[in-house]
Amino acid sequence: MSIQTAWGGRFQSAGAKWVDEFGASIDFDQLMAHEDIEGSLAHVQMLGHTGILTNPEVQQIKTGLEDLQADLDTGKLSFSVEREDIHMNLEALLTEKIGPVAGKLHTARSRNDQVATDFHLYLKHRLPLIIETIKELQTALVQRAEENVETIMPGYTHLQHAQPISYGHYLMAYYAMLKRDVERFEFNQHHTDIMPLGSAALAGTTFPIDREYTAQLLDFNQIYTNSLDAVSDRDFALEFLSNASILMMHLSRLSEELISWCSYEFNYLEMADEFSTGSSIMPQKKNPDMAELTRGKTGRVYGHLMGLLTTMKGLPLAYNKDMQEDKEGVFDTVKTIIPCLKVMTGMIKTLSVHPDKMAAATQNDFSNATELADYLATKGIPFRQAHAIVGNLVYEGLQSGKNLQDISLADYQKIEPRIEEDVYQVLDPKVAVQRRTSLGGTGFDQVKAQIKQAHAELD
Repeated sequence: MSIQTAWGGRFQSAGAKWVDEFGASIDFDQLMAHEDIEGSLAHVQMLGHTGILTNPEVQQIKTGLEDLQADLDTGKLSFSVEREDIHMNLEALLTEKIGPVAGKLHTARSRNDQVATDFHLYLKHRLPLIIETIKELQTALVQRAEENVETIMPGYTHLQHAQPISYGHYLMAYYAMLKRDVERFEFNQHHTDIMPLGSAALAGTTFPIDREYTAQLLDFNQIYTNSLDAVSDRDFALEFLSNASILMMHLSRLSEELISWCSYEFNYLEMADEFSTGSSIMPQKKNPDMAELTRGKTGRVYGHLMGLLTTMKGLPLAYNKDMQEDKEGVFDTVKTIIPCLKVMTGMIKTLSVHPDKMAAATQNDFSNATELADYLATKGIPFRQAHAIVGNLVYEGLQSGKNLQDISLADYQKIEPRIEEDVYQVLDPKVAVQRRTSLGGTGFDQVKAQIKQAHAELD
């Protein structure tokens, strides 16, 4: 028996099976089955509230939808490509349960506003979980930062040793990045929390619907005030993909450093066994595969953002079939970023830190050169002149193998008689870090202040 389409009256012949499969979206939009039933339950209650349907009709449809929800929860529903999408599949299944009255559910509604509502609900339900998962990673970073406030390591610019810093300070930099990610997703919630339902195909409806009532039932904070915009807007999805791309960029940068710092050459860190793999041929290998996968999956999320931007860029108002391509990338991004966040949280929690290796890397690298230049400036030498003096000392040290802390006081006093014995304390890497007390700096008290503020924000 052939399955009747929702538009069958206009058409005298059906498409070939392979054409139907090309146009169908049920393979992926069935992920919105819960949201579709949720939206339909609110819609039918509104139809009863406004008197568009009778109370017996509403109750019959409502009971059928609730039965479908129970079947969905227990895995009893199966969907058909012939019915094209989740909306028509559920309508057909509802008809099987309660008969022709099921057709009244679609009164004052189009698939255009129905799918847009489902999509909004899908993201609306998942954004809080994403935000919470980011905060779990932030919590792990703060905990490790607390343990490593006085762990000294080289700070880098251009991948060259720059100045010594606190490892706790480094970790708190990623906390700050993730804080902005949380804020972006929280803002994304505002544009996701707008209801399209009631806009129908593009022009609204002649039925006396109550959109405010429906929005209240679905817990939407706002309602689209333009029906053309309501069915054609995918800004909320683009914002999500953009935010997810920035988040993945942050995770990728962190992954890159974890990968490097777990290498033999650095040996600042060691990855826990459960987040590493070995080699099929080299017994000694311990590969940071989970960090590498996180770094690699960043490109996947970027691709989804560029894909949807490209899909939307030339579309006239209002709905176009192209917009069926809006969902798979979003679904896959949700499925990608949450595990990446959880894996990163696990890696950070279980990392072995090698403080001695980190500290040793700051001893002979001339990363205390700025400390000496600052010290000379306090003695009245203009900073630019002090910079040049220290630059020459570094050059001479590189030639002779002598570090700044190895230069004798007598030689220093030839440069500036006011240099005193305390210059050697200034040149100590740990002291150099401790003294950087400017707001937001790497000084221990400043790092502790960042951690205290982070606890307040997370709590």
